[in-house]
Amino acid sequence: MAIFGYIRVSTARQDTENQRYALLDFANNRKLGTVEIITETVSGTVRWDKRELGVLIERFKKSDTLIVTELSRLGRSMLEVMEVLSILSKRGVKVYAIKGQYELTDNIQSKVLAFAFSLAAEVERELISGRTREALSRRKAAGQPLGRPRGSLSKSKLDGREAQIAELLGYGVARSAIARMMGVSRTALLSYIKSRGIGAKAGRQSDSFKTTKTASA
Repeated sequence: MAIFGYIRVSTARQDTENQRYALLDFANNRKLGTVEIITETVSGTVRWDKRELGVLIERFKKSDTLIVTELSRLGRSMLEVMEVLSILSKRGVKVYAIKGQYELTDNIQSKVLAFAFSLAAEVERELISGRTREALSRRKAAGQPLGRPRGSLSKSKLDGREAQIAELLGYGVARSAIARMMGVSRTALLSYIKSRGIGAKAGRQSDSFKTTKTASA
């Protein structure tokens, strides 16, 4: 039984280490064994069968395992994610999606959960995008500056790493572990998270979709 971890980023400037850490940490906690990490930099608009993901899927055998940080790594649209999950299910491959704590097998409950997750994720992205555009338009029309006023928050060595921290929190990584990765004390990290509102954002993301874990086959 082979264990694979799949990482996808859209640009070379995006950091893959958060995803890699989350995959290896998950596999270690579950005692799944050695994980082969597959990483690729490609736009999510490219179909899965035109990416390294397609090559990886051809390698899968029954009882193999695929770990991803979230199902959206498999595709940008609901239909594409469902297509990939359907193929993996037919091949007898178990899929773990860390964010949301999903275990997807070939049973009907897992298929329903995968469909519901993909649909909800797509709707949420559209709603967030729409709200962001509307908020920016209102601020612009009111002559308000777009962005945080300078000097509103004290400088920190963590500045510029907000997205990385939020992503790790979303994956369920302990705050003490994040502090070690960032080279700061846990107290300093907690203060930074609170002042920037990062914890609240990550909490909303991780709480967006909750369900009971599907028992392993």
